[in-house]
Amino acid sequence: MALDDDIATLAAAPLFGLMNRDALRLISFAAERLRLAPGAELFARGAAAEAGYVVLAGSVRVEARAPGAAPVEAGAAAVIGQTALLVAGERPSAARAGEAGAEVMVVPRTLMRRVLEVFPDAAAAIHDALADELAALVRDLAGSRAARRT
Repeated sequence: MALDDDIATLAAAPLFGLMNRDALRLISFAAERLRLAPGAELFARGAAAEAGYVVLAGSVRVEARAPGAAPVEAGAAAVIGQTALLVAGERPSAARAGEAGAEVMVVPRTLMRRVLEVFPDAAAAIHDALADELAALVRDLAGSRAARRT
């Protein structure tokens, strides 16, 4: 895949779409690409989460955390492991390539931090977006709690 194609895919991806072209170029140039055969494991539940992934081609199936829930099929421009881009932790679920295999861009947390240091406007935009997501989650939880009380 050409550098311009990678940049376009990143620009369409959540979180990365908040960055300018120069930041996306740096990520595209420095990130590793990984090709997965159909059904190949991307990561296991409980594994150390040191990178996020952007699906470039094919799909990745992420198992559901809740027992009995259907897995999520992530296609082109999907971000898998967004939290791992910013903080250390363990994978809460496993992920495998879909039926046709997949190609993913591996974005290590160290690369993401370097990009955010070099591009403070991107860091501010991501901070604001994550703060908005967290505020919406808190509102939803408060609404659920209020609904249970009535």
